[in-house]
Parts: sequence; structure tokens; C-alpha cells
Amino acid sequence: MRILILNTDYPRFLGALYAGQPGLAEASYAVQMRARNSTLFGVADFYSRNFRGAGHEAAELHVNNQILQYAWARENSLSIEPQPMDHDITSPANATLSRVLGPIRPLLRPVLRKLKPFRMPDWEVRVLVAQVEALKPDVILNQAMEYVRSPVLKLLRAPRRLIVGQIAAPRPEDEDYRVYDLVISSLPNFIEWFSRHDVRARYNQLAFEPSVLEAMGPEPERDVPLSFVGSLSPDHAGRVAWLEEIARNTPLKVWGNGIERLPPSSPLHAIYQGEAWGRQMYDVLRRSRITLNYHIDIAEGWANNMRLYEATGAGAMLLTDRQRNIGDIYVDGSEVTTYGSTRECIGQTKRYLADEPARAAIAAAGQRKAVEVNNYFNRTGEILEYFAELANVWVLP
Repeated sequence: MRILILNTDYPRFLGALYAGQPGLAEASYAVQMRARNSTLFGVADFYSRNFRGAGHEAAELHVNNQILQYAWARENSLSIEPQPMDHDITSPANATLSRVLGPIRPLLRPVLRKLKPFRMPDWEVRVLVAQVEALKPDVILNQAMEYVRSPVLKLLRAPRRLIVGQIAAPRPEDEDYRVYDLVISSLPNFIEWFSRHDVRARYNQLAFEPSVLEAMGPEPERDVPLSFVGSLSPDHAGRVAWLEEIARNTPLKVWGNGIERLPPSSPLHAIYQGEAWGRQMYDVLRRSRITLNYHIDIAEGWANNMRLYEATGAGAMLLTDRQRNIGDIYVDGSEVTTYGSTRECIGQTKRYLADEPARAAIAAAGQRKAVEVNNYFNRTGEILEYFAELANVWVLP
């Protein structure tokens, strides 16, 4: 079976990728893809490599990486004029504008979406259609449902080809979800929503990729007592307020993006260590004794995000907010620890920083669970079963 995975990358990550490797933008498609996946950012090639490990053909496309997609078009004689990429979103002018708009951005976003609905650029659609025609997948797994929308997916339809979506981010509005044969999500509330709207949906948790440990090499010294890695912008106001209180009471260090949008008075500026994409993020987590996690509102009380798996897989003790289903993923108190309030989070931090044997035991148990159970091979195996159920036959290589 041929599986084609559609994904996107953060513009800031892409800017860092190409700025950090001079000449990469002129390299071949294959070289650029290897460079992108070697960063270990996001899900990298974790899904495709594990589908292949189960005996299937699989590949991924990063549909919003204009440089990469243009390289494919060039090598396949597709005449395309790409638009220039602009990643200078940390310029002083943009940072000032972001700080001004930050508090009202959640209110502006629905209005702007109504005034200017998202539409995938025509040239990107042309390249994607050509790639699908060339690769002839049996299944398209769209992990970029907010970017590759139903009008484009209808162009990719073919007899006996399955269109499957995967989402744990805000659902696109005004979307025709009937284009999907199946939607999978790591959020139970999303499964309920899609089912209620007559869209076939199945639950599939996120995961850790054990090969990351080999790629990262020997384990470093755990010289960071307490870390947080994630978005720091005003769009995550609850998380920022929580972090600011933690910062006043613990030896916290933070990594992430969006710090330029916070007011100068925020205590996070003093403990900010920079952005951390892929390998840099894993390095921070592998150096951390304890790392913190905080779910945003979209989770609606469900444990879900990537940090649950990245942190435990990297061997840090994870201190995460107490969600209703955390016990389905890790055992609270022996594989991870949880908190129900900012005050409890501070107390748990101080407790385990003072008790290294207990901290190390929880971290080790959490890492074992991530590597042996909560891994991408098991998760993609579940997805293959869903494909089989959908096709009403057992999927064979």
C-alpha cells in the first residue's frame, strides 16, 4: 500500500532551517528533505518510516515549504514561479505590532477569517496535484487539515483512494468534512465532534520516536533543573501568566517562540534562553531534570500534546497539568507527575528537585513507557488497522 502524508512547517522553523544552512535552498529536493528531517522537528519522518517499517510504501510532503516544493517542480519540469518567503517576523517593527495586537488578537482572528478566508496558493496546489499524480498513493493522510482544505482534496480524489485527515489543532471553519473517508485525532472531544457531524472518526494518540535517542547521541549532563519549551505569545495568555508565577518561585528557564510579543515587564524575558526547534528542543529536554507542560484550551481537559511524549522520551521528569485521561497514557506519580494549580506545580517542583532519587525513578519509568509503548510504530499500527477497517479488508504490504 502507498501512503502519502501531507504536512506543514512553522514559517519560523523554515526560516531558521534555511538561514542556518547556506546553499540549502539551491540543493536538490532529496537533499533538502533529508536536511529537514534530520532536524527532528515536529513529526519529521516518524510516520512514514514506521509505515515503511510495517512493510508499506510511504512518503511525506511539506506542502507549505515553498523552497522545497519549488525544487520538486524544477526537477519534474513543472513550470512554476514561487513567491518569495518572508520569515523576518522578529524584526523590531513586527515585534512592536505583535505586542500591541497581542491582547486583542483572539478577538480579531474570527473577523479576519471571515473577511479573508484562507486559500492555498494556486501554484502550491499545482505542485501538490502533480506530486499526487506522480506518486499515485492508495491513501492520502492529511496532517495539515487547516492548510490543505476540501476544495484541494477534491482535486486529489481517485477511485479506491482513501482521504484521511489527522487533527488536534483548531478545526478549520466553513470546511466540507464530507471529503474525508476518516478523520483521526488524539483529542477525544474532537472524535465526539466529528462523529456528531456524521464524519467517521477514530482515536489515535500522539507518540515518541525512539530513533531520536540514537540520533541525538550520548546523554548529556542534566544541568537544567527546570525547563519549559513552547509558545510564549499573548495568544497563550493563561500559559504565560502561569509561567510568570512559576518563574518568580523556581529556577525556571524557558525556550520557545513569541517572547518578542510579551511586554518588557514580563519576568520571562530574564530567563528566556532562545528558540529550540527539533534537535535543540530534544537537547534541552535531555539536559532537564524536570520539564513542565501546560495544555491550551482546545484540549478541553484531555491530555494530548506532543510534550507528553517528547519530554518523557528524552528522559526528563515530566510535570504536567492534571487532565482527565492522563492515566490512559502514563501512571501519575510513577511515570509522570501532575499538578492541579500553579501553587501545586511550584510545590511539586520544589519537592522533586530536592529528592533526586524519586525524580530519577519517575523519569526513567516515563522514558521506558514512551520508548516501549507510546511509540510511533504502535501508533501507526493502529492507523493501519483503521485503514483496513475503512477498506473492509485486512491491509497487507
